[in-house]
Amino acid sequence: MAFKRFRIHVIGRTLILSLSVAFFFFLLFRTQLFAALFITGVLIIYQVYSLIRYIEVTNRDLTRFFESIKYGDFTQSFKDDKLGRSFASLRNTFNDVTNAFRATRAEKEEHYQYLQTVVQHVGVGLIAFQPDGEVELINTAAKRLLNLSHLKNIKSLNSLSPKLVETLFRLNPRERDLVKVESETESLRLALYSTEFKLRSQVFSLVSIQNIQSELEETEIKAWQRLIRVLTHEIMNSITPISSLASTIQQLIRDGLESLDLPEGFDPEMLDDIQQALHTIQRRSQGLMHFVDAYRNYSLTPKASCSIFPVGELFARVEKLMQANIVDRGILFQSHIKPENLELTADPELTEQVLINLLLNALQSVEKQEGGRIDLLAFLDAQGRILIQVKDNGPGIQEENLDKIFIPFFSTKEGGSGIGLSLSRQIMRQHKGTISVHSDPEQATVFTLRF
Repeated sequence: MAFKRFRIHVIGRTLILSLSVAFFFFLLFRTQLFAALFITGVLIIYQVYSLIRYIEVTNRDLTRFFESIKYGDFTQSFKDDKLGRSFASLRNTFNDVTNAFRATRAEKEEHYQYLQTVVQHVGVGLIAFQPDGEVELINTAAKRLLNLSHLKNIKSLNSLSPKLVETLFRLNPRERDLVKVESETESLRLALYSTEFKLRSQVFSLVSIQNIQSELEETEIKAWQRLIRVLTHEIMNSITPISSLASTIQQLIRDGLESLDLPEGFDPEMLDDIQQALHTIQRRSQGLMHFVDAYRNYSLTPKASCSIFPVGELFARVEKLMQANIVDRGILFQSHIKPENLELTADPELTEQVLINLLLNALQSVEKQEGGRIDLLAFLDAQGRILIQVKDNGPGIQEENLDKIFIPFFSTKEGGSGIGLSLSRQIMRQHKGTISVHSDPEQATVFTLRF
């Protein structure tokens, strides 16, 4: 039986149930038809069960509705089974609420995907982790900066830098710190800033990581250039007139020596001493002027004119220039390029000058070393950037000097000017690249050019 209206359906079922009950009692008291009596009883029980199930349809819909909310399953829909206007209104309300939840979830998912996209594409490294170090989030910039493919726990960074791990755990909310991370091919100066947030009743630390090594080098180079320009200007202004006056006085003495009316008892050798003193003053003044002029070149580095050229050609030119020094000193020299057709975009002349500076330093380092060896290497790192390395097995650089060797005028060599490495770093800055050093005393020293 099918009725369009719930009330009619219920009334019809109730009437049929009543008639069935009446018929059951009729058979019970007026006849001996036990089979018919049994069948009628079974039909009555089924009708009662069917009526209860039919009436409880709303409860079932309510149960499905609340379960869909509980488990976040908003794919459920509530159809009108033509039970009447009141039930149609109820089911429409169910559907409206479900659709609203579905729309809210979709909007929340869109916001989540948007934030994930922003976090993954932002240029600053971000790491979110729990107090035990378990990483909740690490973005692409942080992976690239720390050279990682994935990170499950902060403690895994111990292999990279124990100092970095200690600082990440120690940082309080809204606190900043600087950490230096050294590797064989790169030197990083990381600026860390920490904040804290709560998610699902769990406290997380969110730390931003930025490599400011390049900015520090740029600022340092500009500061040294300004200082050198000021010093050379002031020194030249002071020395030039001294040298000129010394030369003038010498000339006056030479020109007027015969006409001079020397006082009685004057020793002519004193005049020679005066001339020699003036000559010394002039010579030392000119030497100091040449010395200052040489340092002035540090602030006048020519601009890089970049082009694409094979690294093999660069290595061949450098090796040819250094060949005589290498052979004379009996040093083993080898060069390796991987892949062999590797090409570099740079200024070939300036890059050549940097390599010559590094190779001369390496030669001086290993010239007294038994079995001295120098390797010139070129290859691609994990990020696909070109690295050129100059490696020697000399005595190395003491740890306390590693941070100073790129400072102008600082040198670990006797009689060194301290300009070569600082000039090399300036040239690499013009190429938007870096130069770094890694040294194990008495084992190996590696200078790395990263383009």
